[in-house]
Amino acid sequence: MTGFDESAAFDDGQFHRIRNGESLEHVLQLMTCQAPCQTDGMPLGEHHYALTTTWTGNVGTGTSGYRDYRRDVTLQVEGKPDVLASSDKPFRGDTSRWNPEDLLVAALSECHLLSYLHACVTVGAVVTSYRDEATGVMREDGRGGGAFAEVVLRPQVTVADASMVEAATQAHHQAHEWCFIANSVNFPVRVEPVVAVG
Repeated sequence: MTGFDESAAFDDGQFHRIRNGESLEHVLQLMTCQAPCQTDGMPLGEHHYALTTTWTGNVGTGTSGYRDYRRDVTLQVEGKPDVLASSDKPFRGDTSRWNPEDLLVAALSECHLLSYLHACVTVGAVVTSYRDEATGVMREDGRGGGAFAEVVLRPQVTVADASMVEAATQAHHQAHEWCFIANSVNFPVRVEPVVAVG
């Protein structure tokens, strides 16, 4: 990830990255702090998320064979529309439903978008449109598993004035640093932005 140096601190088996310019004392304070916690006058939040995942693909014989059930799943979060999900087509999934790989790429794309809009506010760049053509590559390992090799985000951004283009372009770096999802994955997330005036 950009913006991190090679310094690290360890506590109870956890690895904590130290951002450039951040003191070791500050990181140790974060590591030992109990919620609710404040550092440098800013509260640290702990956020919890809950959903229900229900398999709806039993066609009568359960998982009696690999070809004997559907991969249909319903994802539910209280107060939000249900998401109909499945596995990807090569794994006998329903192509009309979202699969886990789609959802991971979507989470990275949306997280960067939302972080970017905030970053633009802080630098005074007025965004009038944003569209991302994101892609991801997942490779099977030949043993029944696999992993993502990378995700590439390609934001096409329009700003209100030519004087904002440079700041709006640089704001992608800050957005990448802030993105909770990009900070949570172990593969490269590349950002290839284009900023234009509209």
